[in-house]
Amino acid sequence: MADAIGIGMVGYKFMGKAHSNAWRQVTPFFEPALRPELKVVCGRDREKVEKMARRWGWERVVTDWRQVVEAPDVQIVDICSPNNTHCEIAVAALEAGKIVSCEKPLARDTAEAEKMAEAARRSGKINTVWFNYRRVPAIAFAKQLIEEGRIGRVFHFRALYLQDWTLDASVPLLWRMDKDVAGSGVTGDLLAHIVDISNFLMDQSITSVAGTSRVFVGERERPEGGRAKVEIEDAAVFVCQYSGGAIGHFEATRFANGRKNANTFEINGEFGSLYFNLEDMSRLWYFDSLEPKHVQGWRELRVWEECHPYMKHWWVPGCAIGYEHTFTNQAADLLEAIHLGKPMQPDFDDGLRCQRVCDAVLEACGSQGWVNVKSGEGAVNA
Repeated sequence: MADAIGIGMVGYKFMGKAHSNAWRQVTPFFEPALRPELKVVCGRDREKVEKMARRWGWERVVTDWRQVVEAPDVQIVDICSPNNTHCEIAVAALEAGKIVSCEKPLARDTAEAEKMAEAARRSGKINTVWFNYRRVPAIAFAKQLIEEGRIGRVFHFRALYLQDWTLDASVPLLWRMDKDVAGSGVTGDLLAHIVDISNFLMDQSITSVAGTSRVFVGERERPEGGRAKVEIEDAAVFVCQYSGGAIGHFEATRFANGRKNANTFEINGEFGSLYFNLEDMSRLWYFDSLEPKHVQGWRELRVWEECHPYMKHWWVPGCAIGYEHTFTNQAADLLEAIHLGKPMQPDFDDGLRCQRVCDAVLEACGSQGWVNVKSGEGAVNA
C-alpha cells in the first residue's frame, strides 16, 4: 500500500477546486507510490471554506494560513490564494521544512519571486509552480517532437491568450484587476502562461522585449461597494528577441469578444511547424516540409494514444481528457519527484525566470522601447 503524504491547501475557490480534484484523482488513475491525504484547507470565510471542505473531502478547516504551515501532519503546502499572499506563505513554509506547490504567477513581481526562489534553494526542499499547461498531453508531445529535431532550428514563436470575461464594464473589480493584490493584469494572469510555454518548449531564452498595453475600462465597482480606478492592464502585446536568434510575438487580453480560453501557439522551424489551441486540446497540428511537395500540408495529430504523454493513465483513444486532467498530471509528477527525491519542474527558479520576462514586458509597455530581460540566478539571459 502506498505511503501517505499530507496536503495542506491555502485558498479554496476556483483554483482550490482544481487542486482538490487533482489530489483526489491522482491515486486511482496514476497509482503513485505516495498517497495524498487532504488534511487541512485554509480560507478567510470559515462558513464558505467549511462548505468547500465537506464537498471535496478535506479533514479540517482553518482561517489562518500559519496553521497550515505549522501542522505536523502536512508535508506539502499547496498555495492557491491570491498573488499578494504567495511570497509570505511560501517562504514561511519552506523555512518550516515543507514541500511547496504554488499557483502561478509565482509572485507579484521579480523582487518577491527572487525571495521565494532563494528560500527554495536554501531549504533544499522540492518545490513547483502550477504552470499546468506544461502537462497538456499535446503540449508535452510538442516538446517531444521539438527535441526529436522534427522542426529543426526555430525561427518564430507566437502565442495568443484570449478571453472576454472582463469586457462587460459591469463586472466588478475582482482581485485579478486589483494592482495591490494581483501585481499586474493580463501579464501575470495570461501572458505568464504563454511565456512559460515558450520557456518550456524553446531551447532559446527570451532576452529582450518591446510592447504596449491598454486599460479599456478605467473604473469599476468594488465587490464591497464604491468605485475604484483600474490600474492594471486589460490587454498587453509584446514582441521579443531570443538568445538563439528567433523572434517572438505574444498577446494577451480579456477583451477578445467571443474568446473564452483561447490559448494558442505556433512555432515555425527550418523543417516544419507546430500549432496548438487549448480550446481544442486533444489536437496538435504539424507541418513537415521534408515530405514530398505533392503531399505536404498541415497534419492533424490526435493526442490520445497510450504512446502520447500521460495518456496511458486515462481513457481509451478517442475519449478526450480536459482542463482538470492537467492538474492531476502535475500532481502525479510532483508525487513521483518526492518519492524519487529528484527535482520537479517547473520549480521556483522557472517561476522566477517567467517573472523576469513579465516584469520586462511591463517596463517596456511603460517606456515604449526595448527592455533587456534582467539577468541573474534563475534568469533568462544569464
